[in-house]
Amino acid sequence: MTTATITSKGQVTIPKDVRRRLGIGTGDRVEFVEIQDGVFQIVAATQDVQALKGIVPKPEKPVTIEEMNQAIAEIGGAD
Repeated sequence: MTTATITSKGQVTIPKDVRRRLGIGTGDRVEFVEIQDGVFQIVAATQDVQALKGIVPKPEKPVTIEEMNQAIAEIGGAD
């Protein structure tokens, strides 16, 4: 198990082996995700927004501006 020490300012140096395995380096960001009460997972937040392309499928039929405005009006979002 790899360990690190917290400084008086709350900073932690991520050990070299962990950085290498996460594929992160200077200037990269990490996220701390709570997976259960008091247990966190460190996740590299280095993916480009382009990596999200294709996650949401294209609609079968394109929606027109008029249809969008009508849907907004129906939920009371338009004046």
